[in-house]
Amino acid sequence: MQNKYTCLLSVILLFSVGNSISAQKDSTKTIRFNEVEIRAVRTVNGTGHLGEVHDEMIFAGKKNEVIITDSINANKAVNNTRQIIGRIPGLNIVESETGGFSANGIGFRGLNPVQSLEVNTRQNGYNIAADIYGYNEAYYIPAMEAVERIEVVRGASSLQFGPHFGGMVNYEVKKAPENKKVEFNSSLTTGSFGLFNAFASLGGTIKKFSYYGFGQYRYFDGWRPNARQTQWTGFLRFEYKPVSKLTLGLEYSFLQSKIQMPGGLSDDQFLANPRASFRARNWITTPWNIFAFTTRYTFSENTSISFKAVYNHSGRKVIWRNEDGGPEALDEIDPATGDFIPRELGKTVVNSITTETRFLTNYSILKTKQTLAAGVRVAYSKFHRQGGGEGTTGFDYNFTLVSSRYEYDLQFTTLNVAPYIENTFRIGNNFSITPGVRFEFINSKAVGYKVKEDVQLNTNDSRNRYIPLAGIGLEYKIARTTNVYANFSQAYRPFDYSDLTPFGVTSKIDPNMKDAYGWNADLGYRGTIKNILNFDLGGFCMQYNNRIGLVLKTDEATGKQYTLRTNVANSLHAGVESYIELNLMKWLAPHSKFGNISIFNSFAYIHARYISGDFKGNRVEYAPDIINRVGVSYSIKGFSTTFQVGNQSKAYGDASNAVGSDNPAAGIVPAFYVIDWSASYKVKMFAIKAGLNNLTDQKYFTQRADEYPGPGIIPSIGRNFYVGFSVKL
Repeated sequence: MQNKYTCLLSVILLFSVGNSISAQKDSTKTIRFNEVEIRAVRTVNGTGHLGEVHDEMIFAGKKNEVIITDSINANKAVNNTRQIIGRIPGLNIVESETGGFSANGIGFRGLNPVQSLEVNTRQNGYNIAADIYGYNEAYYIPAMEAVERIEVVRGASSLQFGPHFGGMVNYEVKKAPENKKVEFNSSLTTGSFGLFNAFASLGGTIKKFSYYGFGQYRYFDGWRPNARQTQWTGFLRFEYKPVSKLTLGLEYSFLQSKIQMPGGLSDDQFLANPRASFRARNWITTPWNIFAFTTRYTFSENTSISFKAVYNHSGRKVIWRNEDGGPEALDEIDPATGDFIPRELGKTVVNSITTETRFLTNYSILKTKQTLAAGVRVAYSKFHRQGGGEGTTGFDYNFTLVSSRYEYDLQFTTLNVAPYIENTFRIGNNFSITPGVRFEFINSKAVGYKVKEDVQLNTNDSRNRYIPLAGIGLEYKIARTTNVYANFSQAYRPFDYSDLTPFGVTSKIDPNMKDAYGWNADLGYRGTIKNILNFDLGGFCMQYNNRIGLVLKTDEATGKQYTLRTNVANSLHAGVESYIELNLMKWLAPHSKFGNISIFNSFAYIHARYISGDFKGNRVEYAPDIINRVGVSYSIKGFSTTFQVGNQSKAYGDASNAVGSDNPAAGIVPAFYVIDWSASYKVKMFAIKAGLNNLTDQKYFTQRADEYPGPGIIPSIGRNFYVGFSVKL
């Protein structure tokens, strides 16, 4: 409790200092502007933040960032996350695309980045993860060549999107051109280790009807042996405007991937050869199907309502030599049978329906505009998980169940109803207060069985949760394009399905696990100055109670180590996040014909420590103290290039902060740095792009997996190049 009030007091004091400084500045010189409401995106060189109001949502007083993807030089063919959205301060990335998953995981402020578990992942404003609460993993994200912008709202986003500690990330797919009946884009990219990527999109507007769609095919042999990937991604959107105030839309998103998983490595194996692979029979497929119906009606310039209904029919199939014995247990022929041991099968199917209704209206109090936003989410999901089944002894992708049944067969269902309301009260032209409340009702059910030591354990459990949440945001406009903001918001995370289903003997589950809860607080100063300087300087404080994590234990009977997934303790995360980008030529020589040079720095210091329990004072797992990325960009006419250096301090795989362990998931994640270079040249309708990633061929990793795609260390890819060609008609 003392930590909570200390952080809150710091936020209040810093906000008061910001107001005091601005008041002193105003006392010497007062400049008045006409009222301007920024409803769209304000950026410099493609990086910026949202205005106070965007669609039917309020962002006043909330820390947010926006990346315009077309302005970023990056390897978009493989969705290189550290290049595309790495400019967001404090972004921690698990680089798992080359190890067995189709999308890199992200996390903020010392939260677990694996499969973006702590982040509400969205596309075009609706959820695209498997299950909002039960299984919040993101296997699908749209092809970056089709994404117009990426919006990120930090931890204090709970009232509008849900109570996720890590906030929300939204990938906005490009829209149909309004002034063309047909527009065609196509690109081909090739690169190291057998990379081939083909992308094509088609869109246009015909009277009241518009359409846009894209298709992507990607093949990759892999940096390591046994790491082949084949992926198809598609998207289709139709919109119809029967009248100017009404928009109706249908969308379909598709992912079909087939990935060979090269497995994880022990510390000794990684040091000997990080490109080695001791698994040749592991496969994963992730079919993803998302159907969305959207509608928006504008009653007037002050009032609008939107409705989105999404059906997600997706899943995952795993064929692997499981983690029993860890990475040192080589996948070899059994002398007793003359064949390989049977592989293990796992199957997951999710069917979820989510609807979100949002309403926004502007009204006046004492001739000053105020804004009210309200909405409700209703979601129902059914999650069927089967695992531990006996598969074939072969090498190919063969999902044939040899045994009579699976070791566990569980069906989870989740019902969520969550209304919210926020109101921005503006006091004068410069200051606003945005209080809000949200209420979460969650009903969770689990039905099925699990076999343990030849005994079948049946479960039929149901649980209701009633969670009220509150928050408040403050914003003070120092000038037309700069402001000070502060925010406090409660957060909540129920334990999910993956927390309840261990996959092997190296990982176990605490049967008495509890839900996590806590809060986020932000304070910052942000803005743009004359298209020369873009900045966001801030501090944060977050308390995470009943944090779920991994603890290294030793089995008293066998003497073997294992990881226990449990409520480790309470943790406190505090630090600073800063982004500064300066356009040197527009500042020093605005009329120069030499071109534009800009430098940027994305920096975060994250002090994430346990404040209770057996590991009090230890660092939270996957929470580096320093994440720093600095770069320089140059552009002239159709040519642009970016050089980026990123470094990250060490982290740990479990709460004990073990440097080394017999268990593959526990141990240090060493500090590393990575250098990336990308360039593009456009001539009329044609463009050429090229780049080098991991220029100095660093041998590093970002993840220790206790199950697939491991177990063990998942190495990041070494030096690689790409070259691409695109045309726009």
